[in-house]
Amino acid sequence: MDYLIFQQVNSLAGKYLWLDTIGIFFASYFQYVLVAGLLVSMLLRKDKTIRWKNFKITVLTFGAAIVSRFFFGEIIKRAIARPRPYEVYQDATTLILAESHQSFPSGHMLFFFALSFVLYFYNKKLGWTFFVASFLIGLARIFVGIHYPSDILGGMVLGILVGWGSWKISPKKILNSGFLPK
Repeated sequence: MDYLIFQQVNSLAGKYLWLDTIGIFFASYFQYVLVAGLLVSMLLRKDKTIRWKNFKITVLTFGAAIVSRFFFGEIIKRAIARPRPYEVYQDATTLILAESHQSFPSGHMLFFFALSFVLYFYNKKLGWTFFVASFLIGLARIFVGIHYPSDILGGMVLGILVGWGSWKISPKKILNSGFLPK
């Protein structure tokens, strides 16, 4: 089933330049647009009090995302050592190459779903926006040939768990503050 879904999504790659360009953008570059947009919206506020509170939220959200990606993600990737689709299937269309040879779980999904989950508790609209944007990144990473759907799903679930854990242990004053614009 995993390979079947991968094959259906990945079979669209390499057929249309415009679609490949969009897929590569979402798989490789959109993440930087998201992070930059978030940092600008949170930290470039005129009110110093709000800016300081947003800094604390930024530390928590990015802390959860970084821990999920570089701690849990790397441990699991090395333990499972699942090869990337393009390393297993010769018929996979590969539009970009990955930095590592392990595909499960998706580090991008770990990072962005942990980030999205924590953001959701500060600002529901922004959190949902990040969930949708993160899902698009995951779909694009299947499209370009570097992840299976289960890699994406595993990263999403683990990212949400780490985000939830970060939210549960964070100071309640920060959590209930509503610092971000609604």
